[in-house]
Parts: sequence; C-alpha cells; structure tokens
Amino acid sequence: MLAAFRMSAEQRLSQITAHTRSTSSAMKEAIVAKGPKVSLRDASVPRPGPYQVVTKVIYSGSNPKDWKGPEFMPNADPLNQGDDIAGIVHEVGEHVSEFKPGDRVFAFHEMRKPGGSYAEYALSWSATTAHLPANTSFQAGAAIPLAALTAAVGLFARLQLHAPFTPPSAAINKASNDSRPATPLIIYGAASAVGSYALQLALRANIHPLICVAGKGIAHVETFIHRNKGDMIVDYRDGDEAVVKALRAAAADQHGGKIQYAFDAVSEKGSVENLGQVLDQETGRVTFVLPGKKYVLPGKIKQSLTTVGSVHGFPDDLKDFGHIYMRYIAKGLEEGWFQAHPQEVVPGGLQGVEAGLRNLKEGKASAVKYVFRIADTPGLEGHEKQ
Repeated sequence: MLAAFRMSAEQRLSQITAHTRSTSSAMKEAIVAKGPKVSLRDASVPRPGPYQVVTKVIYSGSNPKDWKGPEFMPNADPLNQGDDIAGIVHEVGEHVSEFKPGDRVFAFHEMRKPGGSYAEYALSWSATTAHLPANTSFQAGAAIPLAALTAAVGLFARLQLHAPFTPPSAAINKASNDSRPATPLIIYGAASAVGSYALQLALRANIHPLICVAGKGIAHVETFIHRNKGDMIVDYRDGDEAVVKALRAAAADQHGGKIQYAFDAVSEKGSVENLGQVLDQETGRVTFVLPGKKYVLPGKIKQSLTTVGSVHGFPDDLKDFGHIYMRYIAKGLEEGWFQAHPQEVVPGGLQGVEAGLRNLKEGKASAVKYVFRIADTPGLEGHEKQ
C-alpha cells in the first residue's frame, strides 16, 4: 500500500512537472512588419545554447532600427525586432558561469536573430549580458544596451579615442591642469540616446571640450556638460548656417581653429554637410551611425560607420570589446556616473509596440526612449509586474 502511495505521488509529480513544462514552453511575442505593422503570435520559449542566456523580459526597449529594418528590407521575413532586454534570468546555457536563474540583468540581443526582446522571454549572448545594479530599475535598464554600446563602439573603436579606463597619464585629454592642448569632440545629436551615452562616456574619459549639437533636448544635455572645461551646446534649431558658424567659433576659441573628432549620432538632415565644413580637412575624423548611405566629405576627412552589430561579430569582430563595455556600463550605473536615457512607458505592453514604433518613425520621440512593460500586455497571465 505504501509502495502504491509512493508510486501515485511520483506519478502526480510527473504530471505536475509535465504540465509546468507545457505551460511554460509557450509565450507571446510581437512580430514587426513594414508599416510598421505589429502582430502578436504564440511562440516557444527560446532555449539557450552554449554561452547564451534566456531572460524573462520585464521591460523591452525600442530603437529606430526596429521600424527601419522592415521598411528598407521589405523582402525579409517579419520578425521580432526588439534588442533591448531588462529582466530576470530564466535559464543559462553551457559555459555560462557569470549568471544564474533569478539574477537581475540587462542585455543586448543579437540583431535580426530569433529570440528578440518583444516577447515574454528573450535570448542574448552572455558577453552582451550584464548584471543590472540594484539602484537601476528594469524600466531604466531597457533603455540602455543597444544605444550605449553604439556610443562605445563609435567613440573608442571607430574614432579610436582613449578608453575611459586608460591611465590618466596616457589619456588623450586630462584635467585642466594638463599643459597639453585640449582635443575638442563634436557630438552631433547629443540629446538622442546614442548621443547622450556618447556624451557620458566621453566625460568619463575626461575628453574636453565637448561641443554638443542638440535641439529640444538641450536641457538634458546641460545636466552633463562641464562649462568650466569648455563644453558647450549648439542649437541646431537655429539653422545650418548658424550651426556651422557656432562650430567654427568653438574651434577658433578652443583649438586654434581645428576640430579633429566628431561623433554624428544623427547622420542626416544636414549634419554630414555641416560637419564637413568644420572638421579639419587634413586630420579630421567622423563616425556615422546610419548604414546604407554614401557620405561625401571634403579633403582628407576620414569617415567610418559605427556598427553596434560588431559586438556580436559582424561586420567586424568586436566581441571582446562588447563584453568589456557591457560590464563597464553596469559599473557606471552602480557608481552613478552613467545614467539611463529618460524613458516613456508606452501603454499596452507588447500590443503597444506598433504605436511606439510609429511614433519613432514620425519623429515624436525627443530626448526619450520608448520602453514596454511586458506585463501590461492585455490577456497575458502569469507575467508579474515590476
């Protein structure tokens, strides 16, 4: 009789386990098509391969590429375009020792691959996953990964400015008591998420003066810059002629009329032409963020394309770079010298993705990142709110 009871208990446990597996193996995800048009579908919870992490998504971030991808690659199959993950580790793959189920993390999903962040569960490589500090909310964490890594790649891999953790004696520009001349850096679009993160990382590297071009988000930029070190803001709403005049005046005041470095976080709407008029035509270097364009610049100005996909190995291999900077950004959050871009929570969870991407396409986001709380998705059960 006891044996029968034990067998019955084992059978019941097996049934419960099987039920748990079956109910937890399905999830909702949002698929983005041209328009943007977004539809929800049932999908299997991703399983991690070696060096991968599956996270229960609490908040997903969004980026302009999420609507641009389907728009400019109309023949590609619609997919889950989300890449910014903030949530709780659900499962880890082989060779992952840094994370365990239950950890709070934020992560950058590999673009155009299965397991995106517009879902209940998302997949990331452990290299581009980091612990989310206790002082940072999931909402804030979802606004960081892709844009912050883009900023890091642009500054330190493409422009080859000295890393913020380079010893001060070797830094490209140190405190004001350094007898060497400063090295001005233009950040065009400094109030955007990428521009704002580039600004913060440049500040950490002690690069001054920072010449920040911004518009509606000027007040946000002002909270970061150091006026006493020559940092300044140029308002692009004054028109291209005024922008060029202000940039030239900044160059004359700060560095003998020469500006060597520019990070163009806009890469359209006149920014390319304006930078071409103020960068030194012999030694100037600029990095752009929009692919698929031909940028024409005068003289010998060197140009590069900042590709955040490089932290996942394409088009060039910056995997180690991504591993380091993901953790460095987490350190900055914990210590307070790095802050998430301001966020706006779009209502409706996954059902709100279409509205959020449409607003991005229409240029309605100004100095703000749209994020989505997955638990707000109508009809979604068992996804706790955080």
